[in-house]
Order: sequence, then structure tokens, then C-alpha cells
Amino acid sequence: MPGALSLSPLTGIPLIQPGDDLPGILSRALDRASIRLQDQDVLVVAQKIVSKSEDRHVQLRGVTPSSRALEIAAETGKDPRLVEVILSESRQVIAYKKGVLITAHRNGDIAANAGVDQSNVSQDGDEERVLCLPQSSQRSAERFKQALDARYGASIGVIINDSFGRPWRNGVVSVALGAAGLPALRSLIGRPDLFGRTMRVTESAFADQVATAAALVMGETDEGIPAVHIRGLCWQEPPRPASDLVRSTEEDMFR
Repeated sequence: MPGALSLSPLTGIPLIQPGDDLPGILSRALDRASIRLQDQDVLVVAQKIVSKSEDRHVQLRGVTPSSRALEIAAETGKDPRLVEVILSESRQVIAYKKGVLITAHRNGDIAANAGVDQSNVSQDGDEERVLCLPQSSQRSAERFKQALDARYGASIGVIINDSFGRPWRNGVVSVALGAAGLPALRSLIGRPDLFGRTMRVTESAFADQVATAAALVMGETDEGIPAVHIRGLCWQEPPRPASDLVRSTEEDMFR
């Protein structure tokens, strides 16, 4: 049964540099907050610090735009070098128009600019650089879970989140790019509603719900809170990866 949740920001996390030991940094932040991880606690970690630790930076100076990038840049008004980076991170271009480029990332997620971003990314002198999504947010989440489980003697959930827009709705919400130790997607099929009617098709995007709850604490701009500890969730289902949240092309009515 759902109950009360506690969401605790992990503060004092320094600006992350390539090669930093994120599980160690997160452990020290937990210790400062006097939080000892327990079974079914969840740690939500912002994609940006994962990408920074994995040095997913790209210097635009060294990027040569392809003819396809030049074509899309002319339509969107974006820097052709940035478009080339976006294309290199994508498996499919979904749509574009002035100021907007939507693609399917290599890992399956559909997002503006394949998640390539410049916000909260320090620049290297006069050289522009951008930050790409982790090579595999799922593998990163699993690696963090393994390290933190071993340190605290618990079985926790780890979510790596990012902010995405949505078709038909204004504004961004947070989604899970990687999810370890918990069911990213939960089936409610077969469960009764209040009046005994059996649910036939409903599934719950559990990891996305948790990711967005954490984003309310993290903020979106200069808050400097890249990780949130959550206690009070419970689940009985086996773990399912974040990729289960991505609708297959055959079932996707919008592309």
C-alpha cells in the first residue's frame, strides 16, 4: 500500500569532474546527511553529473558538420556543429522545425537534441563545449547500485533522471534514463479497482514517477542539488530496466 514518502536533498556535492568516483561522492553526501541506506530506499541521481563524471563532453571546435547537419541547421537555426553532435548521438531524426530538433537517442529515448545540452556545463576558456547523455545510463545505474549496496549492506534502487518534454503538453517533466533495483514499469493488469472491476491494460511508469518526484527537490536551474534520497516506497515486482518505459516503434502512433 502507498504511504508517506520522505525526499531528502543531498547537499554539498562538489562540481563533478571527469573521472570522479560518483558512488564515493554520493556516500559522503549521505553520511553528511546522517542517512544510512536501507532496503528499498531509492537514490535519484541527475544525468548531468553522471555524464560529467564519464567525460561525455564534446568540444564544438573539433566538430565538422556533415551535409545532413548543414541541411537541418539551416531549417532549425541551430549551430551546424551542434546538430552534427546530435546526429552522432541519434538513431533516427523524428522531426524538426525552427528552433526544434527531436530525435531518437541511440539508447531509445526520444528527446529534443538527443539530450545534448549546454546548460550547467562549464566552458573551457573561449571554446564552446556540450554535454551528451551517458553511454549507457542503465549500466551506470547498475554500477552505482552495486557499489552502494556493498557499502551499506542494503538492496536499494537507483534512478538516473533527466528532464524531457512531452507530446501534447507544455513544460518538461523528469524521466528515468536508467533504473536499477526496482521495476521501472509496473503492471496493474489483473488488479481490481474500487468497484471490483479488473484492470485490463494499465501500466504504471514507476521509475518516471519517482524521477519526477525527485526533480521537485532537485530543481531545474541553479539549485545545485544533483541527487535525492527517497524513503517510503515499496514494491514486490522484480527489477525492470528503464528501457521498458520506451514504447516500441510498432506501438508508437506518433512516429
